Amino acid sequence: MKNSLLVFGSKNFINSLDEVKEYLNFSLVFYDKNIFSHSLIPTIACILVEAEACNDADTLNLINKIKNKPLLLIKKPFHSLNAFPTYDSVETLPLNLEDICNKITNLVTVKKFNQNSSLIIKDYVIDKNERKLKKNNLSMTITEREVQLIELLFNAKKPLSKNIILKRVWKYAEDTDTHTIETHIYRLRKKILSIFKDDNFILNSKDGYSI
Repeated sequence: MKNSLLVFGSKNFINSLDEVKEYLNFSLVFYDKNIFSHSLIPTIACILVEAEACNDADTLNLINKIKNKPLLLIKKPFHSLNAFPTYDSVETLPLNLEDICNKITNLVTVKKFNQNSSLIIKDYVIDKNERKLKKNNLSMTITEREVQLIELLFNAKKPLSKNIILKRVWKYAEDTDTHTIETHIYRLRKKILSIFKDDNFILNSKDGYSI
């Protein structure tokens, strides 16, 4: 299945892409403010913006609101970039089809890798590759087990009991009698408090642990 590319551009730019769409390795969704549905955004893998499209304030505002999508900006030579949205890459015309396809494929691949390698929780970022918990300019090293524990609690969206955590993270049977969870969470809380001065990252209630 082809990745979908959301395109913002002038009529000539859109017509040029439409004429060669059968040679592209992604499908095209051309932005039209009269018929565009925001429900399409989750299906979009990448955004392609012609610089001229940013002259329209409403269009620029919409582009700026779309988060977590790689954005490739296409501009003419000597075109200033002061008033444009935050982009992941910028290319200058003229471009051939192979260059555009390769650039978009690379942007989508990198974005997916980064999203799978990091997790945003509250005001924190977990870097799974480096195994670090970060906030502002502070960071601390966490173990692979702690990464799994934090990710489990965050994704659950509700408190989890000790037995469920044991089964999913430590692969123990639900009826295992151990203080493993209490010990690990105590140590993790202590480290977070020491580095970030935060005593409410992992919460505990009668229903279990949560983030």
